[in-house]
Amino acid sequence: MLTLKNDYLTVKINPLGAELTSVVDNETQLEYMWQADKAYWGRHAPILFPIVGRLQDNQYRLGERTYHMTQHGFARDREFTVIDQTPTQVTLELTADDQSRALFPADFTLTVTFELIDHQLRFSADVFNPATTTLPFSIGAHPGFNVPLGDALADFTDYQVTVSPKKTYQRVPLVGPYSDSQHTEPLDLTQPLGLDHGLFAHDAQVLTLDSETTVMLSTPTNDHGVALTTTAPYLGIWSPYPKQAPFVCLEPWWGLADDVQATGELTTKVAIHHLAAQQHFQAAYQVTYF
Repeated sequence: MLTLKNDYLTVKINPLGAELTSVVDNETQLEYMWQADKAYWGRHAPILFPIVGRLQDNQYRLGERTYHMTQHGFARDREFTVIDQTPTQVTLELTADDQSRALFPADFTLTVTFELIDHQLRFSADVFNPATTTLPFSIGAHPGFNVPLGDALADFTDYQVTVSPKKTYQRVPLVGPYSDSQHTEPLDLTQPLGLDHGLFAHDAQVLTLDSETTVMLSTPTNDHGVALTTTAPYLGIWSPYPKQAPFVCLEPWWGLADDVQATGELTTKVAIHHLAAQQHFQAAYQVTYF
């Protein structure tokens, strides 16, 4: 386990999946990150690559072949190599190999960096295409945060999600695990969205974003919470239903699950990125813990 630490926070990252597993306030010992209780969800903050969400029948076509890949791709289950580390920053890397090519026949280098600055943890990912052909891919993050935070008397429903800019967003409905991107619906977020487990009866709330957006998870009952800022085009808000799980995920996505109208062709998948040869793609978010 890798550790970053400054005067305010202690952060732990597992090289398996380059997964953020813990963010603790040094003074109060408050743990912000979901601790992967398998009774609810056995992960903390997986990195989603080279797909976001689920493929129809867990498979896709590329060229003349059909490939099998499970939800959110394989990066979350692969060991990353530590490239560089200081007391407050670490960079890890995953490159294509025979194991990845059996699932995804493409060369890539995925480099992720975690940087701790005061009360904030910054995450950045760089996808590089070393090949001579275009790289089709999606990427996303899936951090889970404890709810309640630091108040044994607080309840899940005491918390709210506040989105800034405050406005009406377009929500991408999910039909089962698949996106229905042709039938987006308005969601009024000019006021905070109160949390309730029933909010996730049809899986995640998926917002379409068009500018830098900050999503804050907080409660009027205490001063603790998190604020996530990103320029991702989509954001998922999720907690497993019907389980009464004591956490919420705030998920910046550069991609979506297969559409209900998906053909199975990876190159025409909804929200897929096409990275030209020898080019880089950057994705980032930052979380302030308070």
